[in-house]
Amino acid sequence: MSDTIQPEIAERIKQLEKKFKNSGQDLGSYLDGLLYDRYLTYWDYIHLDTLLSLQIPRTHFPDEEIFITYHQITELYFKLIIHELKQIIDDKLQTATFFIEKINRVNRYFRVLIDSFDVMIKGMDREQFLQYRMSLLPASGFQSVQYRMIEIYATPLQHLVNEKERASFEKEESLEVLYDHLYWKSGATDIKTGEKTLTLKQFEYRYTPRMMRIAEQVKNSTIYHKYLDLPEKEKNNAQLIEALRTFDANVNINWLLMHMGAAFRYLNKDKGEVSATGGTNWKKFLPPSFQKIMFFPNLWSEAEKEEWGKQWVTHQFNTAKK
Repeated sequence: MSDTIQPEIAERIKQLEKKFKNSGQDLGSYLDGLLYDRYLTYWDYIHLDTLLSLQIPRTHFPDEEIFITYHQITELYFKLIIHELKQIIDDKLQTATFFIEKINRVNRYFRVLIDSFDVMIKGMDREQFLQYRMSLLPASGFQSVQYRMIEIYATPLQHLVNEKERASFEKEESLEVLYDHLYWKSGATDIKTGEKTLTLKQFEYRYTPRMMRIAEQVKNSTIYHKYLDLPEKEKNNAQLIEALRTFDANVNINWLLMHMGAAFRYLNKDKGEVSATGGTNWKKFLPPSFQKIMFFPNLWSEAEKEEWGKQWVTHQFNTAKK
């Protein structure tokens, strides 16, 4: 075998030598590290053993493992969605092409999540769920901070204020005032007393500083603002408008409707209803036609806003029959 170094390899070595010289370390030291390093395996790269150890049921019911795993998968998709939204926010070039690519990725992730919700709606035993859920109190999917972060990255806090109060916050308000009136807080008040549930108190104590910090960082650079700041030609791109409308509908209609389907399957019963985990008021909180949250209200007609999410009534009826 010839010991002669091929020209393309020699060129790469020169490039590496230049790179590492600029870092204050010689190439030889890095080559030693490469020589002694172990070969990378798939299971080490994705930390498979750690990942598979994170599903820890609190009861002996088999379907609780489905419940845990599904929610962990959902949070990983939320992480990917936030990863794409932050790239749009950080982008300085302001092109519709880049915007469309990232929003299409977000829509793809949400489509997977929406389509996968049958795992929750049809894939668990109802009686098992109604029993093991009592060991989870006061924890609730309501406490997903990443979902709230998606909302904060997507649109100004004004658009997330309770629908009945939103008109009174059209003028500039402090983020602290707006935060106190966000729509989802009404979904975690005690159904009987109107007081904050422990679920909400825990969530606010843990995550309010983080959410307020993010809201301050993106105060004028949410996805909504980034769209408005595009050059006029880029802003009027039909593909971009359709992608943003799809994003809006996926998050604020379709995702909620899937939750409605799961809630009706597991929490509805012939003589009344079962309280949601953590005491969240799901019948008033989940229906999109009640809250009418829109990330991009400027992209919807008045007729579309009026009909926003009203298909939940049909969805509720069909789900209740199953």
